[in-house]
Amino acid sequence: MKNTISIECPIELLLSLHINIEDFGEFMKTQTAISLFKEGKISSGMAAQWLNIPRVRFLFQAMAAGVVLLEDSEDDFNRETTLL
Repeated sequence: MKNTISIECPIELLLSLHINIEDFGEFMKTQTAISLFKEGKISSGMAAQWLNIPRVRFLFQAMAAGVVLLEDSEDDFNRETTLL
């Protein structure tokens, strides 16, 4: 079952972004998926499925939007360097 959410969008916003209403809807959907993934509320697989794109493509989009997929901490560094 699919659900639809309606939001109000002033025409000035669409004009300033040089985008039509359909593309704006997809833009908002993508940005929401990236945000929910970044916050750890959904997985990359779920986000990709929602956007109907391959998971790797979603991960590239998320990274391009500034999402850090792996954070290296001092503990991570120490664990990795002990293997050398």
